[in-house]
Amino acid sequence: MFGRQQQLETPQAIRRSALDLLARREHSRLEMQRKLTLRGASSELCEPVLDQLQEDGLLSDERFCEAYVHARVQRGYGPQRLAEELRERGVDEHIVNAVLSLDWSWSERAQAAFAKRFPQGPADDARERAKQLGFMRYRGFADFRLD
Repeated sequence: MFGRQQQLETPQAIRRSALDLLARREHSRLEMQRKLTLRGASSELCEPVLDQLQEDGLLSDERFCEAYVHARVQRGYGPQRLAEELRERGVDEHIVNAVLSLDWSWSERAQAAFAKRFPQGPADDARERAKQLGFMRYRGFADFRLD
């Protein structure tokens, strides 16, 4: 399948391809549109199919956002990074804010991410402390402080 370009020329073919993608994991509308376009679907045919999938409750940015945040939180990522990643995937700001404002225990998660990466604790050297804080910012914990 990697060598040939699959053409999605009918709404039925686009829907079938979209359902195949949704069977694997949740997708945002923008992600779904990008993937269907890469598979050969035209924007004119794609839009009504995506609208119908949303009406049917099969495609949901809210559900995608919750699943995405849950999975990434488990891997040690913080709210700032997650917000940026979700924006890149086309999720509306109000959905992102609503999901990230749920009780995710961000300070506890930041401490756990720091402890996992730096089991020796905060460095004494200013340069190393800067690297540690840089790592935490990269992970999405911009408000993290070394005490």
